[in-house]
Amino acid sequence: MITILYYSILVILIVSFILERWLDYLNTTNWSSKLPPELVGIYDEAKYQKSMEYEKVTHRFTMVSESISFIAILTVFVTGGFGWLDGAIRSLVNNPVAVTLLYFAILGLITEIVSMPFKWYDTFYIEEKFGFNKTTRPLFILDQLKGVVVGAVLGGLLLGLIVWIYLIAGNLFWIYALMVITFFSVFMLLFYSNIIVPLFNKQTPLADGPLKNAITGFCKKTGFLLDNIYVIDGSKRSTKANAYFTGLGSKKRIVLYDTLINEMEIEEIVAVLAHEIGHYKKHHVYTGLFYSLISTAIMLYVFSLVSGNPAFASVLGSDTPGFHLSLISFGMLYSPLSLLIGLGLNYQSRLNEYQADQFAGENYMGEHLATALKKLSVNNLSNLTPHPAYVFFHYSHPTLLQRLKKIGMIQ
Repeated sequence: MITILYYSILVILIVSFILERWLDYLNTTNWSSKLPPELVGIYDEAKYQKSMEYEKVTHRFTMVSESISFIAILTVFVTGGFGWLDGAIRSLVNNPVAVTLLYFAILGLITEIVSMPFKWYDTFYIEEKFGFNKTTRPLFILDQLKGVVVGAVLGGLLLGLIVWIYLIAGNLFWIYALMVITFFSVFMLLFYSNIIVPLFNKQTPLADGPLKNAITGFCKKTGFLLDNIYVIDGSKRSTKANAYFTGLGSKKRIVLYDTLINEMEIEEIVAVLAHEIGHYKKHHVYTGLFYSLISTAIMLYVFSLVSGNPAFASVLGSDTPGFHLSLISFGMLYSPLSLLIGLGLNYQSRLNEYQADQFAGENYMGEHLATALKKLSVNNLSNLTPHPAYVFFHYSHPTLLQRLKKIGMIQ
């Protein structure tokens, strides 16, 4: 049993890495030194060349960083490093909850330390080189520290509660754990912008003026009751623009990046918001949460069936079974099923994007949505011609060309 588990994990790790590298390679086959005909009128020649350079630089960076990550995980697994860490922690503490929390805290800290040079290089070399980065070095360090603290507090509380449930609930563990995760997910959906975002960014209500009048006018026209429209200071970190919709009921709000407001005309901004409102009108927020919880329920149920097997600890080099060791082994073994579920969720997400685009086109003006999407893609140097296989596996949104065709802006 242990031998089968060991080689199953080994094969899954290697095949997953090879699959990702193959998809990356396929993406490179769509690169062209000349502006493709379908991008005429979207990219100019100079901007297109810059986007290709950006794509190549990020591709090389991804290849190096993910290869190092793969080698590190494979080395720790093969040498029994996961089991060694478990033994070291158990020599200090005995409480199962404390062991699990300390185990993942140490793994998380090691991961953060190892990944820090890559984050630094990505921010201050790649993003800086192509004119995106606005983050100062002190702000970058502060962001990382805040991220670690927030992750430790929220993740620690959630994980500790789930481990406690695991120890006392027996076969019903997965049901109670799902209830906890559901509550946490809904809570974060309602209060993320009120609690977490202010730790990193300043949000201010959109000032009175033509933009606010245009937005409120569209909301009234479509019967979308909304009083919370905020502007977030995204420009202190990046020139990339964005907007998003969050919350439920009276807690719903629209958040506009100040970079979006600076780059677009009022009609284009309203078109982007019409798309976001389309997600709400089409109930995508609720269905997305539902599908996510269903996939979580499947994972928890399968985990509850196998987590008590001592082989899941032994395969990592430990003689003592534990929740944390079972979770790591299971996570590796579950990744193929997780991939299949992810493909389904991405497919549904792409359908949702088409529906939201259609809502914006029917209730506002499709041509303004088209110009907004073009600006966002060009200004962010997005890859507009990714390989279809890469899109199938990784994209939660359709490509720009697919969206423009769907709303009838190009043939």
